[in-house]
Amino acid sequence: MPHTPSSQPPAVRRRTVLAAAATAAAAPALAGLAAAPASAAARGKRLRALPGGGDLGPNVLVFDPSTPDIQARLDAVFRQQESAQFGTGRYALLFRPGAYHGLNAQLGFYTSIAGLGLSPDDTTINGDVTVDAGWFGGNATQNFWRSAENLALVPVSGTNRWAVAQAAPFRRMHIRGGLNLAPSGYGWASGGYIADSRIDGEIGPYSQQQWYTRDSAIGSWLNGVWNMVFSGVEGAPAQSFPNPPYTTLDTTPVSREKPFLYVDGAGAFRVFLPAKRTNARGVTWGNGTPRGSSLPLSRFYVAKPGVSAATLNQALAQGLNLLLTPGIYHLDRPIQVNRADTVVLGLGYATLIPDNGVGALKVADVDGVRLAGFLVDAGPVNSPVLLEVGPSGASRDHSANPTTVQDVFVRIGGAGAGKATTSMVINNRHTIVDHTWVWRADHGEGIGWETNRADYGVVVNGHDVLATGLFVEHFNKYDVQWNGQRGRTIFFQNEKAYDAPNQAAIQNGSVKGYAAYKVGAHVTAHEGWGLGSYCYYNVDPTIVQHHGFAAPNVPGVKFHDLLVVSLGGQGQYEHVVNDLGAPTSGTSTVPSTVVSYP
Repeated sequence: MPHTPSSQPPAVRRRTVLAAAATAAAAPALAGLAAAPASAAARGKRLRALPGGGDLGPNVLVFDPSTPDIQARLDAVFRQQESAQFGTGRYALLFRPGAYHGLNAQLGFYTSIAGLGLSPDDTTINGDVTVDAGWFGGNATQNFWRSAENLALVPVSGTNRWAVAQAAPFRRMHIRGGLNLAPSGYGWASGGYIADSRIDGEIGPYSQQQWYTRDSAIGSWLNGVWNMVFSGVEGAPAQSFPNPPYTTLDTTPVSREKPFLYVDGAGAFRVFLPAKRTNARGVTWGNGTPRGSSLPLSRFYVAKPGVSAATLNQALAQGLNLLLTPGIYHLDRPIQVNRADTVVLGLGYATLIPDNGVGALKVADVDGVRLAGFLVDAGPVNSPVLLEVGPSGASRDHSANPTTVQDVFVRIGGAGAGKATTSMVINNRHTIVDHTWVWRADHGEGIGWETNRADYGVVVNGHDVLATGLFVEHFNKYDVQWNGQRGRTIFFQNEKAYDAPNQAAIQNGSVKGYAAYKVGAHVTAHEGWGLGSYCYYNVDPTIVQHHGFAAPNVPGVKFHDLLVVSLGGQGQYEHVVNDLGAPTSGTSTVPSTVVSYP
């Protein structure tokens, strides 16, 4: 049996030129996706109403058990996407309810696989949904931007392999066996996220540095490296941080699962909207029909790449929701969500690119908006803010029906030049940010300390905001700046910017470096569980970071289970939170931990 990380060097992520070279032959631009026709009638006449519904385009592949050559079609997509880290290909692989046999769906970049039943058990693959790292020499730390959802799997060997890094959610899955989160060969790995899933057997993270599992049921959990966090998980290991590094909450305070596409009894597409749960534990789908409501596809504008932002906004103004089919969407103005209960759902990592310094998407101070399943890629002209949930000063109470931001990812650089002062701002009260990766790229095209300048990752100004699964990396200043009262974060993963040229470049007044996670000085109530920050200052390894976390020293601001790690001695932390916690030292890559703050 392969050794576990207790006898294996911890992962030190080094994203190299090899990654960019591996993607040089990235997938060609999607063919056959014509721009939507202009929606304004000539000479100022009333806009013609846009239709709801329609086909999902050529890059959504829908299978049923009688479809011929399914494996060949899966293999063709994988060959195109396996190493296309910064390519333009986008795919959704959808399986109608039924039983499938002998399949191995290998998933590459920007590929989503999902069942189309109301329950995962409606769609059973007797086979595997596999992510491995052969394309990158057995290193899984760059296996980003892919997903699996709403399927039951009966793995051929008894254990399915899902060796992923950030932005690779595993939702509403039933594994009738075990789940291996490491690549074959058990090389480096840096993930990851599971929600609303049932794994009957053992989950083996092996070399995974960190992982967050929410509202699920598992047979058992094998090991931990640095930071393994569980909330609302039946079968989770007991609280034991830092040895083993398990942070376990019995329930998740508030959760509402991601919207998903399914087919009704007549075979028509609908979108299911799961209900909000409080003090959640276990899966939502175990006993009959899940709680929630659904919308027919006719209530959605089915967008295709090439459509204008004006048309998307017209659809929203008509009262339609948005279903973004796979592809790239250039925007000359923000998508503006003004109506309560609006759904914006992406398939196959649909990607929004704001041009000329505009934002990508803005939400009004309204109830119940659901943003899910898309990627925002910064454009070459600096955008002040890419994604804004609520206007500045938003103050309405949304506790009964919050906005959810789920599997919405932000990227600054990597696929080309990109800049944004702030990636994501949360102004609306009670917003739930459930799994995001906000990333200033450290490899790929268009990278450099000033080339893909991005000062702030996530800024939270709204009160009563909850983050479950917060991954934010490499920003020039604060990765997370939390100004709202009564904020809560369950699981945080961070790396400070690798490419700081020297100590002066990150000097924050009299403080050495900007904290990865800063709670505003005026905040009197805040709480976090299972938060980690890593440094790898490979341009100037002599850089010293005073701390990973900064917060007021007041009774209502509390942290549980914090860690900082110097990766291979490339830079060091003096403390963990404020002036508390031992410094990292040498090249041992051993975390410095604080179990409780203050």
